[in-house]
Amino acid sequence: MTHKLDAPWMHRADIAALNAALGAGNARFVGGAVRDTLLGQPVKDIDMATLLRPEEVIERLNAAGIRNVPTGIEHGTVTAVLPGGPVEITTLRHDVSTDGRRATVAFASDWREDAARRDFTINALYADPATGEIFDYFDGLADLEKRHVRFIGDARQRIREDHLRILRYFRFQARFGTQPADEEAESACAELAATLKGLSRERVGMETMNLLGLPDPAPTVQRMAELGVLAVILPEADPQALAALVANEKAQAAAPDALRRLAALLPAQVPLAEQVASRFRLSAAQKKRLATAAAREAQPGDARALAYRFGTDSALDRLLLAGADTAPLAGWDIPVFPLKGGQIVARGVGAGPEVARLLHRVEDRWIAEGFPDEGRVEALLDAELEDRTA
Repeated sequence: MTHKLDAPWMHRADIAALNAALGAGNARFVGGAVRDTLLGQPVKDIDMATLLRPEEVIERLNAAGIRNVPTGIEHGTVTAVLPGGPVEITTLRHDVSTDGRRATVAFASDWREDAARRDFTINALYADPATGEIFDYFDGLADLEKRHVRFIGDARQRIREDHLRILRYFRFQARFGTQPADEEAESACAELAATLKGLSRERVGMETMNLLGLPDPAPTVQRMAELGVLAVILPEADPQALAALVANEKAQAAAPDALRRLAALLPAQVPLAEQVASRFRLSAAQKKRLATAAAREAQPGDARALAYRFGTDSALDRLLLAGADTAPLAGWDIPVFPLKGGQIVARGVGAGPEVARLLHRVEDRWIAEGFPDEGRVEALLDAELEDRTA
C-alpha cells in the first residue's frame, strides 16, 4: 500500500484554491477521504484538520472569496462551500471532558494529540494536500492493509468517551473488516453494550440504518447478537432472517436496502414494526413502508398486483422477504386505472357509495386480469352493471 496520497479530487481547482487560502503546512486531509482513497473507493466527504483557529479559517476564506458556514464553530468546524462539494475544516482538538454522549473540547496544536482523540486507527490518517505525504500516528496504514478495525489506544476508554462508537465499530467492521476481528474491540463492545441505552434513539437508529445499508451486514449483525449488543438496541431481532434476505437480494441482483433489512430482522407484526419505527425516529413514509412489510404473508402473490397496491418498493420488500421472483417488476411502470367515477355515473348509476363499490369491483377484476387495456375495462364495467341489474 502506498504511503503517498494521490487522487483526482485532490487536484480540483476549488481544492487548490482552498489549500492556498489556508496556507502551506496549516491543514491536512484527514479521515474518510484519506482512508477511502487508499482503498481505491469513491470519496464522498472531504474533511480537513488545521492548526488555524476557526476565526482565522473564516478570515482567510473570506479574504479568498470562498463562501463558508460556521457549521460547528463551538467544536472548531467551519465548512467551506466549494463548487465541487463542501469541505469541513476543523481546528486540531483534544478532549477536556466526555460523558459518553458529548465532549467538551479545547483547541490544540499537536497533530498526534488530535489523532489520539479519534475512534479507529484507519480513521486517523492525515495527508499533506501539497505533497500527498501521509502521517500515521497509530499504525493505521498497517491496519488498513490488513482490513483490521481497531480502536486507538484503550478500546474501553474510546467507548466511554462516546458510547455510539460501539455501533460505529460494527459498521466499520462490516464495511472494511476481515476475520478474525479485533478481540479487544469486541470485548469492550460486549462489556459496555448497556451504555447504548443512554444515547438518543435517533442517533442509535441512524447508525443502525447505516450499518444495515451496507452490502452484507448479516455476519456482523450475527456477531452483535452473539456479543449481546443487538439485544440492547433491537431485542426483537432475528439475525438469521437477515442473512436469508441478503442472500435473496444477491441472487436477484437487488440493491441493498436498509429499511428492508430492518423489516427482515423483525417479526411480521405491524404494531411492533410501527413501534420500532418510532423508536428509531424513522420518517412517516419509512414507518408506513416498514408496517407494510410487516403485514406480509408467506406467499406474497402476484408481483405486479403488489406493486400496484403498495408501490414498487413495498412490493420488492414483500417479494424478497419471501424469496419470491422480482423479475416481473423489472422495467414495468405501474399503470393508471383507466376508469373514473364520472364514467359510471354517465351509465345511469346515481352518485354515491354504489359508484365507489363498482369502481373497486372493476378495479379488482382489472388487476386480476393483469391490467388489460381500456376496452377490456369497459367490458368489465358492462359485466358488473349486468350483475347489478340481474
